[in-house]
Amino acid sequence: MSPLQAADGAGAQVNGVALAGESEVLAPGELRQRACTELLRQAAIRAGLLAADDPPPVAGAISEAASAAIEALLDRELAVPEPDEDACRRHYAAHAGRYAVGERARLRHVLFAVTPGVDLEALRRRAEACLIDLRSRDRGETVGDADRFAAAARELSNCPSGADGGALGWLTAADCAPEFAREVYGQPAVGVLPRLVRSRFGLHVVEVLERQAGMSPPFDEVRAAVAQSLRQQAFATALRQYLLVLAGEAHLAGVSLEQADTPLVQ
Repeated sequence: MSPLQAADGAGAQVNGVALAGESEVLAPGELRQRACTELLRQAAIRAGLLAADDPPPVAGAISEAASAAIEALLDRELAVPEPDEDACRRHYAAHAGRYAVGERARLRHVLFAVTPGVDLEALRRRAEACLIDLRSRDRGETVGDADRFAAAARELSNCPSGADGGALGWLTAADCAPEFAREVYGQPAVGVLPRLVRSRFGLHVVEVLERQAGMSPPFDEVRAAVAQSLRQQAFATALRQYLLVLAGEAHLAGVSLEQADTPLVQ
């Protein structure tokens, strides 16, 4: 089975429990998240932490009892080690830029929004074509409109900023959706970024016009944040491994977790 089979949710099931209604259209990431939640809900029932008659999710929403049972299940099943001082210092030395204060970037984008009923593959192809066109012009390989990016934003973007050529102004990571910020602020590049940026809003072609570096505080000032980051990484790794074990023991239809490149549960 292809990992993108039934990517709109039609017919997708976990052990016979449907993940989407007949009229729902889901992005692949949302479909995987629903599958993970259902795997955990069913595991909580098997563990005796949740009543067997707990209702299946509706539009991805589970009961309050199921949410509490899943938390109890993860507390019991996942072993997340506490990071020691050496691990924290090594992580900070390798990723000091993540803890910089005041980093800003002046951005503009072309948004290809994911909306109900949209053909996701066609949307991706349109976004990729736009990215390739703007990247080639960004590198000077094509002679033409001096501000083709602004023209593309006005013509193609589903964001109100398109009327202003896609301009978003000066933004910090805190101003952006986390998944958007990870792509934009996790690298020093200026210009049109080399790949599409995926966010909860859709697919973005992003240009970084300018960057202003932040200041990295001393380790002692951010030790708690560093430790929390390492805990989150360890938890995400343990959760992914646990979910893959559950998936291997379950009957999945129309969805696959094997090639997910982002956290499986948010």
